[in-house]
Amino acid sequence: MQLRIPFTGIHIGRFLFLFISLILMFVLRPFLDGFTHITTLIPIFFLIIFVSAVFAVSQKKRTFFTALFLALATEVSELWSHLSSSPYPNLLRDIFAGLLLAYTATHIVIYLFREKRVTGDLIIGAVCSYFLIGLAWSFLLSALETLQPGSFQAQQGMIDQTTLTYYSFITLTTVGYGDMTPVSSPARALSVLEAMMGQLYVAIIIARLVGIHITRSDQSG
Repeated sequence: MQLRIPFTGIHIGRFLFLFISLILMFVLRPFLDGFTHITTLIPIFFLIIFVSAVFAVSQKKRTFFTALFLALATEVSELWSHLSSSPYPNLLRDIFAGLLLAYTATHIVIYLFREKRVTGDLIIGAVCSYFLIGLAWSFLLSALETLQPGSFQAQQGMIDQTTLTYYSFITLTTVGYGDMTPVSSPARALSVLEAMMGQLYVAIIIARLVGIHITRSDQSG
């Protein structure tokens, strides 16, 4: 599915909005840490990503309504967390957000394996799904930290969604700076699984894109 800009011949792929929202969050968010209202901006960043994720899987009614339900459940839980001191609204938010991001990433990957031609939108989709996997893991790790406080230990600062997002992508890319470590057994097990997934994703997706390109080249030749 593509959008056409009125009065132009320019078409926008369905993953472009999601890609832009993800990049904006990663680029702008670190530079806003010094501002007092950053806590109100972070949910807005994620709201934009959730809306873009729903749009990315809106080709079919079933996938659209499933993603929409998960997005609405996430936002309702987020609102509930501001009205309650209980940890359960945060836990529900993390679960629903993780499911939404994982659901979107899964459908993008399925799309990658169904397509027979490498396009710019296909490549953007591959990048988006990688980012979504990292974010989905961050919410899963946050849920674990809520259920078992002290599952992670950081050399500086407190353990929150920001630090867990950082840890998730450091683990996914297997960089491992060592400034944040898993302490509990479940945290270590999940960290190992995420690191393995990150390596397998890159290898499999690159192989798929190269395979599509070679197949198209042979057919055209």
